[in-house]
Parts: sequence; C-alpha cells; structure tokens
Amino acid sequence: MWDFEAGEILAFDKPLRWTSFDLVAKVRWNLCRKLGTKKLKVGHTGTLDPLATGVVIICTGKKTKLIDQLQYDVKEYIATLQLGATTPSYDLEKEIDATYPTAHITRELIDKTIPEFLGEQWQVPPMFSAVQINGKRAYQLARKGESVELKPKLLVIDEIEVLAFDEAKMQLTIRVVCSKGTYIRALARDIGQKLNSGAHLIALRRTRVGNTSVEDCYTIEQFLDELTKYDYVQIQ
Repeated sequence: MWDFEAGEILAFDKPLRWTSFDLVAKVRWNLCRKLGTKKLKVGHTGTLDPLATGVVIICTGKKTKLIDQLQYDVKEYIATLQLGATTPSYDLEKEIDATYPTAHITRELIDKTIPEFLGEQWQVPPMFSAVQINGKRAYQLARKGESVELKPKLLVIDEIEVLAFDEAKMQLTIRVVCSKGTYIRALARDIGQKLNSGAHLIALRRTRVGNTSVEDCYTIEQFLDELTKYDYVQIQ
C-alpha cells in the first residue's frame, strides 16, 4: 500500500512535449484529489526537455528530502542527431539557422571521433536551458533575443557508443551514460563541431536513471488507472 505523505519514489515515462513540471503538476493534482487534501509535497529529481521522453523520477511527501541526493544518479540516453545543420536550441524547438558540409563524414570518421567524448568534459550549456543567470533562466533570456555568455561546466561521460548511422540521411544515433548536468543537446552541438560540420538533436529518450530503467516506469495513464483501483493511506 502506498503512503504518499510518508513518501513514495515513483518512476514515470514522460510523454513527448510535456515539461517535467507538467508531469509533477499532473501527479500532484490527482494525488491531492484522491487523498482529499489541498497540499502534498511532490517534486522531480531531474529536468527532462519537453522534446525528450523517458525516465523522470518523482518523489512525494517526506521523500522529497531525497531529491538532492537522487539528482546525482547517472543517466542513460538514446539520442538521434541530424548532422549538417544547427538550430539555436540545438534541437527541434527552433528552426535550422545554418547548414554545413557532410560529404566528408563517414562511419569511420564517426567511430574515430565519438570516443573522444569519454570521460571528463567541459561543456557549455545551451542558451535554451534552465541555467540560472542573475535570477533568470537562460531560456527566458534566449526567447527575448538576449545573448548571454554561459560558463562551461565539468561533467563526466561514462559510456558513449554509436548505435546506428544512416549515411543517406546523415542521422547518427548514439547511447550515452553520463553524470548530472549533462546536456545531450550540447553534446550534439559538440559532436557536430568535432566532425567539422554541425548537428542538432531530432530525438532524445532517457532510458535509465540510476537503477531505474524506462521499462520500470509508469505511463501517466497507467498511474492514474492505479489510483482508481486501490485505497490509500489518507493524509490527516
């Protein structure tokens, strides 16, 4: 039996185009309605972009105190990059702003380049990100057309491998296991530059957080269905 006030740790497969906050808000509203309360602590352990799907860990009640600790769990992603073009957001949120040559890009060059991203890396976060700048989110400034220089952050990529390369479409699919704070969109940018071209993300799925894989996750529909089936410990 779940006790959401004492605290639960729930794993969700975030839908495409939902923000992590959208998911938290949906879970909180339904739990509060089920439990007959107006207040319940609910939070997530790591933001996932709206254009990405996959694992988001949500904590409730007293287990929200574990959020800071759980944020440091390693994460695994499957990412598909479009080579030869860039966007300001490094993904499909914004239109292509530049194109680059790709005739020189071969599977051999990719296999030689990708391992260079293993280990400690200094990465400049995307302007379209939640990085705080003087009390404002970087994406808020970016959407107003303001340009701000972001400082590089040290991160660790534990594993990175090529899963597929479609030479006709110039689309590269990779698997990445990395530390907290890694922006896969920025990694796509850096891979494009390393290949003497450009790149942006066209698909991203977070497949694991810590020991929780996407196969262990609820869809939001499955979770809401579970809420209708059982009686829960009521909040006093």
